[in-house]
Amino acid sequence: MLSLLHIENIAVISQAEITFDKGFNVLTGETGAGKSIVIDAIGAIMGERTSRDIIRTGAKSARVSAVFREVPALPWFEEQGMGPDENGELLIERAIQGDGKNVCRVNGRPLLVTQLRELGCQLVNVHGQHDGQQLLDEECHLGYLDSFGRTEKSLSAFAAAYEKVRSARRELESLQMGEAEKARRMDTLTYQIEELERAQLREGEEEELSQRREVLRNAERLTDAVDGAWQALTGGEDSEGAVSLLMEAENRLAQGGRHSSGLRELSEKAAQLRCDADDLAELVRDLRGTLDFYPGELDEIEERLDKLYRLKKKYGGSVEEMLAFLDKCRNELDDIQFAEERSAKLEKELDKALKTAVELGRKLSDQRKKAAEKLAKRIQTELKELDMPRVQFQVEFGPKEGPDGMDATGMDTVRFLMSANMGEALKPINKIASGGELSRIMLALKNVLAETEQVSTLIFDEVDTGVSGRAAVKVARKLFEVSRGRQVLCVTHLPQIAAMGDVHFSVEKGEAEGRTFTRVERLDRPQRREELARLSGGTSSAVMLEGAEELLSTAEGYKTGAKAKK
Repeated sequence: MLSLLHIENIAVISQAEITFDKGFNVLTGETGAGKSIVIDAIGAIMGERTSRDIIRTGAKSARVSAVFREVPALPWFEEQGMGPDENGELLIERAIQGDGKNVCRVNGRPLLVTQLRELGCQLVNVHGQHDGQQLLDEECHLGYLDSFGRTEKSLSAFAAAYEKVRSARRELESLQMGEAEKARRMDTLTYQIEELERAQLREGEEEELSQRREVLRNAERLTDAVDGAWQALTGGEDSEGAVSLLMEAENRLAQGGRHSSGLRELSEKAAQLRCDADDLAELVRDLRGTLDFYPGELDEIEERLDKLYRLKKKYGGSVEEMLAFLDKCRNELDDIQFAEERSAKLEKELDKALKTAVELGRKLSDQRKKAAEKLAKRIQTELKELDMPRVQFQVEFGPKEGPDGMDATGMDTVRFLMSANMGEALKPINKIASGGELSRIMLALKNVLAETEQVSTLIFDEVDTGVSGRAAVKVARKLFEVSRGRQVLCVTHLPQIAAMGDVHFSVEKGEAEGRTFTRVERLDRPQRREELARLSGGTSSAVMLEGAEELLSTAEGYKTGAKAKK
């Protein structure tokens, strides 16, 4: 569960530290006080997208840290080679810099934002005030059903089989072309292959030719330099070279070295110099051999480089690319020439892949339909507890449109139907559900889906849209019931829900030293009564306070009775 949340320099919150408890935690406050900022801060440590715009004006960075306790053993920890500390605590930190960069750490270890997001969704589940709109989008219904039915393995197996169908069909379509088009393509490929083969391309040839051309263009200067060096090293008819002179120096020093250790050392150095000079002379001689050329060699090189240049303009930017293009042409020509054989083989592969996909798709559909029956019953039970006793809920299935009646999600289209009133026909949710009904249906769905997840903290951000009166009391009780098995954090404007909380926080906006700030305060019972009076009527009059006291007492009585039954 989320135990501690520390916020620095996020929007109008300069600094805040909130200690949450187990059970039902509620946050209330005036519109615009900053309740959503607290939820955004939790989203930040869950790895959700943030921007530098959230940094408080004048600050260089924003920081959020959170401590989670009693964290379950998640597969993510084993995959990442880490986990909670010896006390079972997990510290998540995230800093948002002014340049937009993020620094994320878990128990001091740096992580990428994507890794943090993978962990965050396993620790916290957020139901925002706009999630009800997703319920109106029938494209989301299949995902909800799959989540409830735990169809991950079946869906993964089907998706792999379906990809084989798509792959075989794509290749088959690429081979199916008209005879005239096939003949034209074969002529083109044959010409290109023959032209490139005649060129007898060789990797590295262009670089070698360019270097040789540079040598030949400067052959006279290079020959003079090398010949001069050779003569200086080996001597000529009228003079001795460096090698001979060093040898003479070595011999004289060696003779004197019989009588002096100092001369012996110098003799050894002279010997080393003479050996180095010998080696240098051999290298110069070898280099001189490369400067020999025959008449017309430069013209031949220029002609070859020009041919390579013209070929590169047609087939690639280098010899390596042209050779790769040649291989591609050969393979394509083989595919066309043997297209009938390949097509026949692909037809069999496609037929086999399609049968496998259909078989797996039907198994997936059966699993979904069984899950749909259970989901409908669970949703109806939940909605009765949320003051919608006459509601009917059903999952409608239909076939997929398009090739083979399937796509990567399976063979089913799914949409949720409901009837909120006796005698009314079942219709799509987006046609008949009101705002309050959507809020309660979404709450019911979230509660049911949470039963299949390991997430220990659920956050409900203003899920009371369109709810009031007796329905608000039912929603409050449902949130409390959910909190008996999980930690629940709820941002609300309804006094009925706030009264049911085990812990109550007030989010208030104020001004100091010309700056706006937001603070989060944990309320005691008298403060809760005043806050509930404000939520009910905007004032703390005696009448409102009396009503708030009744709300608190009723909620406390309900919770005591519920705990006694457990």
